[in-house]
Amino acid sequence: MPTLILSTNVPVDAVVAADILKDCSKAVARIIGKPESYVMVSINGSVPMSFAASEEPTAYGELVSIGGIGPGVNGKLSAAVAEILETKLPVSRSRFYIKFDDVQRFNFGFNGSTF
Repeated sequence: MPTLILSTNVPVDAVVAADILKDCSKAVARIIGKPESYVMVSINGSVPMSFAASEEPTAYGELVSIGGIGPGVNGKLSAAVAEILETKLPVSRSRFYIKFDDVQRFNFGFNGSTF
């Protein structure tokens, strides 16, 4: 159930969005060690955002997971997502924040129930 939500002030067309979704899904699954069939990724482009008092290209992400994340993994995830955004969009890794949230099973719902 790892879920990665990305927001950026950069316009994202459908082709670029599809590439980012695919690349992020694979990276999250590989680094966390969970099947890609459990991974959800979304990207929201053209979101009004500023970083360091500037509206230059920037992005923010949140990754929520039941386990699989922590001090030994979060840096790898941050680097992988930052690299994807730098490659696919004009967002420098120095203008990207990502928040990690390791949630307990009962705090995440799926299929009309909780995990």
